[in-house]
Amino acid sequence: MSLSNVQKKQYRLIGHSLKPVVMVAGNGLTENVFAEIDRALEDHELIKVRYSIVDRDTRNELINETCKVLKCDTIQTIGKVALFYRKALQPNPKLSNLSQ
Repeated sequence: MSLSNVQKKQYRLIGHSLKPVVMVAGNGLTENVFAEIDRALEDHELIKVRYSIVDRDTRNELINETCKVLKCDTIQTIGKVALFYRKALQPNPKLSNLSQ
């Protein structure tokens, strides 16, 4: 999935007001964490995830692994928070962060 710069800018503007819906802590990316991020992406399409990992390189590896496994795009990372986008198979306008 390749997004244009205009789309990324629009998603960053929307994502600015969002709060993280999933937190990745010391246990890293477990099956349950992947399942929760996957569910949130399917419901909301655009989500924030907080990675409470001190080491920057490890945190970046976890963000890249999340994108690879869940087939989503990283729109932006600021500090310990990453903004992810993945188009839903059946978008629900009541839940989607993109149809505000």
